[in-house]
Amino acid sequence: MRLMILNGPNLNLLGVREPHIYGTTTLSAIRDACEEFARFIGADLTFEQSNHEGVLVDRIQAARETADAIIINPAGYSFTSIAIYDALKAFDGPVYEVHISNIHARDELHRHSKLSSAVKGVICGLGPYGYIAAMQAAAQAVNALPDTLPAPIRIGPR
Repeated sequence: MRLMILNGPNLNLLGVREPHIYGTTTLSAIRDACEEFARFIGADLTFEQSNHEGVLVDRIQAARETADAIIINPAGYSFTSIAIYDALKAFDGPVYEVHISNIHARDELHRHSKLSSAVKGVICGLGPYGYIAAMQAAAQAVNALPDTLPAPIRIGPR
């Protein structure tokens, strides 16, 4: 499985920016954990961050040829970007939206993601572990979890 994880604006400041909301885990630590989990499930992982909307759109468009699934933490673009929404709709594989905080419990500006209707699932409020949960969901969606995992993890309820 080829998996792309995209991170939006200001996520390069994780660990120092508003730790009371986002915690103290850095994006580098999240990347390391995602790379380790990717090795465990046999996935090829691309992990990127950009503060620029057009760069994220370009990466999503490129993923049409290079990825089987996308995980995106669009950060502030969640609430504003029609361009990212349109790019996600053009991707054929599963897309999972991740938010470190529970956006539904946030202030009015951070409560409703415009992108959620373009994705297969939204994971929010699990902190940095949300990335790992999204990776597992993406691998399960494309039937790429290792056969050695127990059925409840690999297949889930039927």
